[in-house]
Amino acid sequence: MSVWHLRGVVLPEAEERDIYVVGDRLSLEHVGGAETVHEGGFLLPGLVDTHCHPGTAAIGEPLDEQQLRHHGEELRAQGVSLVRVPGGAGRLPGWFRADRGMPRVKSAGLAVALTGRFFPGWGRQVSVADVADVAAQEAAADGWCKLIVDWMTDDGDYTTSIPASVVAEATTRVHECGGRVAVHSQHAEGGRASVDAGVDSVEHGMHLPTDVLDQMAAQDTALVPTAVTFAELAGPMAQPEVPDRLRQWFATGWDRHAALVRSAFEAGVTVLAGTDLPPGHLTAEVRWLADAGLPSEVALGAASWTARNWLGVPGIDHDAPADVLAFDEDPRADLAVLDHPARTVVRGQLL
Repeated sequence: MSVWHLRGVVLPEAEERDIYVVGDRLSLEHVGGAETVHEGGFLLPGLVDTHCHPGTAAIGEPLDEQQLRHHGEELRAQGVSLVRVPGGAGRLPGWFRADRGMPRVKSAGLAVALTGRFFPGWGRQVSVADVADVAAQEAAADGWCKLIVDWMTDDGDYTTSIPASVVAEATTRVHECGGRVAVHSQHAEGGRASVDAGVDSVEHGMHLPTDVLDQMAAQDTALVPTAVTFAELAGPMAQPEVPDRLRQWFATGWDRHAALVRSAFEAGVTVLAGTDLPPGHLTAEVRWLADAGLPSEVALGAASWTARNWLGVPGIDHDAPADVLAFDEDPRADLAVLDHPARTVVRGQLL
């Protein structure tokens, strides 16, 4: 078995260290016979896409295993060593988790939505009475569940879907079984209900009221703004064929999104980087977070050490998973450096 040696300034601690890659673990203790593959510069814990949907080419399409492998290879090549898949188009096959050529996975199984209030064929669409039971089932299987608490309507509007009392009941049930809850929310009332319920993450967060940010920080409810995807949608959603109320809902939410994210950071909310659909632009999301007003080191952490810690995965520590990016220059000083690692190690494999 090959053993790799890297030396550099380890982030976020900013201490120069020697690290060794032994199989799929890191060692901070000297390992004899290791081959030095990088010396100098900076070492960053592997990137994390906290909200993405590999295996799906477009919104509403089914999970495709060939596309899943393609996305996995693409993510790994970009240094993304861990993905959280909050309610994909279908259940992820076992090989995707087991294959060391793919990123590590945290999954929320299938999204839980009310019947008719999600993409046709996606998720588990159930009655109000069944939401809490089904959410607990999904969390018991995968550790996470995802609730679609607001959604588009047939008459061209965007409203809450799962009642606040049911969001609270489902969240309690999931937490009682040791699971965590992510919510899709792009509506003020849905966002408020989710925060009041004590969910673990708010995905997207458009129209999230700013007066709930202190509560989010206190209870460690993270915000995953998926902003670059919204930027891509801004043009299509502004077209005249989009129903008036839906067009206005999107425009007003997008106009305030950067200010919301900046306010969330200032309130102490954990802000994380995620790409949604399609995956593959995580470094652009990091740069958007910085442009929105987050310090560059915080924006970088949102896709690296902060995300790993929040998901319970170590960074560059002894006996931690072997996920490391090496850079000749400091990525904190120039986030464009993220696109050009000198060395990439994902799941113990030197790419």
